[in-house]
Amino acid sequence: MVRAKSWTLKKHFEGNPTSSNFELKTVELPPLKNGEVLLEALFLTVDPYMRVVAKNLKEGDTMMGQQVARVVESKNSALPTGTIVLAAAGWTTHSISDGKELEKRPAEWPDTLPLSLMLGTVGMTGLTAYFGLLDICGAKSGETVLVNAAAGAVGSVVGQIAKLKGCKVVGVAGSDEKIAYLKKLGFDVVFNYKTVESLEETLKKASPDGYDCYFDNVGGEFSNTVIAQMKKFGRIAICGAISTYNRTHQLPPGPPPEIIIYQQLRMEGFIVSRWQGEVRQKALKDLLKWVSEVRGSRVTPSSRTLDPIPFRRCRLPSHCTDGCISLPPIL
Repeated sequence: MVRAKSWTLKKHFEGNPTSSNFELKTVELPPLKNGEVLLEALFLTVDPYMRVVAKNLKEGDTMMGQQVARVVESKNSALPTGTIVLAAAGWTTHSISDGKELEKRPAEWPDTLPLSLMLGTVGMTGLTAYFGLLDICGAKSGETVLVNAAAGAVGSVVGQIAKLKGCKVVGVAGSDEKIAYLKKLGFDVVFNYKTVESLEETLKKASPDGYDCYFDNVGGEFSNTVIAQMKKFGRIAICGAISTYNRTHQLPPGPPPEIIIYQQLRMEGFIVSRWQGEVRQKALKDLLKWVSEVRGSRVTPSSRTLDPIPFRRCRLPSHCTDGCISLPPIL
């Protein structure tokens, strides 16, 4: 019998998540049936969306999320022992699957590339950046792109793809350490929003003519300030709103309607699962190609064990640059 350790939702969140919201449980898994495989987790994700989506869980349910896993026992000929897969098994060390929802590691995956990137740049966060920037924003060479939470798992990839496409990139983050990281990634202009005297004036200085594309991970008052500086026909991809996830009081008002109307802006929220089939596979191939072309990667992906709690060093509603899977530069 295999014993699985799983982090479950003990109590729904009110404000910031704490360790009291979770409980570590150990359960014995049953023997495999024909067609099933036993998975052992290699890497787990801790993503900001979990703070919102967890409200759909029942107390006692295992926390959701993707993981990179290895097949350690198999009664499925299509998934022999040793196969590396992407699984939506959540925060658990072991799980049983019938194989229908598993995604195998791409055959062209280089042996030198960390498997953790199947959860990062060549996975959900990379795909989120890819489709949000290229499909929703439609970023073009010569345009100016603004991204907040720019040192996060999604934001850092947004900026790097924008540079690959010939855009000017302005990145905003919340610490000097993150700003130094963004400079290494090649962002054109970066600033710490916590230390500037005026966000409005700093944004104007960074791009006096305004912004063509805004990739929003933060929402709230920050976005209201940005939207006032969008160029005519500007495009806004609303990926997240991490500034609001832990609020226990009323949300701030949105941007003035007249700005959206007379600047003829387009705003669109999106979830990355929208893109499936051939377009998703093309995006993954593009991301894998860009990552594989890196020489001397400056950031090493990291992993941690399931105990202590996975988000201890990376608060659940924040963009994960510490204590989660770190992303290597793709430039």
